[in-house]
Amino acid sequence: MKTLTNYTFEELEIGSSATFERTLEERDLVLFAAVSGDVNPLHLDPEFASTTQFGERIAHGAWSGSLISAALANVMPGPGTVYLGQNLKFQRPVKLGDRLTVQLEVKEKKERRHQVTFITQVVNQDGKTVVSGEAQVMAPTEKMTLEAPVLPAISIG
Repeated sequence: MKTLTNYTFEELEIGSSATFERTLEERDLVLFAAVSGDVNPLHLDPEFASTTQFGERIAHGAWSGSLISAALANVMPGPGTVYLGQNLKFQRPVKLGDRLTVQLEVKEKKERRHQVTFITQVVNQDGKTVVSGEAQVMAPTEKMTLEAPVLPAISIG
């Protein structure tokens, strides 16, 4: 079973960095549309999407942004992190099969509320930035290692 270990506020230093990877699959498009309610045909309808400037379906921008949330929650700082805010700039489309890497880097720490600001960047398999921005969190103050929850099987149909 996979475990998750956090970084406490005290352990984080300016310049500390971490990464998180994920590949966009068909089920990601469908599940994100179902959960968010965003059923824009640009994401779901191949025929419609072929008539757009992208020529094919692309991921919801917020899906790429959600990977930053996953990186903060699962990797750095990890369990116990409280998300405070985020700004995003979408720079390139994400297409089916794209392998994305979230890059996090500690930019600033504030003792008040144990607040940490991260520089965030999501790059594709070609090393091109698809999303950039910053995120603010309250970092955990207690060290912990937990078993990652096992998610239930979800069928689409």
